[in-house]
Amino acid sequence: MKTNMGTVDRLIRFSLAFAIGLLIYYGFVEGVISYLLLAAIGVFALTSLIGYCPFYALFGWNTFSHRS
Repeated sequence: MKTNMGTVDRLIRFSLAFAIGLLIYYGFVEGVISYLLLAAIGVFALTSLIGYCPFYALFGWNTFSHRS
């Protein structure tokens, strides 16, 4: 599994997961929507930590730049 996510992309995903987590924690989002968002948080956090997004691979996208 090759890295296909750049640093900025990973940072944005992790920040978004953190922000959504805060919304759920402080009760701004409740009910079924909160469980769906928790699943999204899991996906965002996991993909940002490992640097690989299966969705990007499916479409051939790559935001990771190789520098020599």
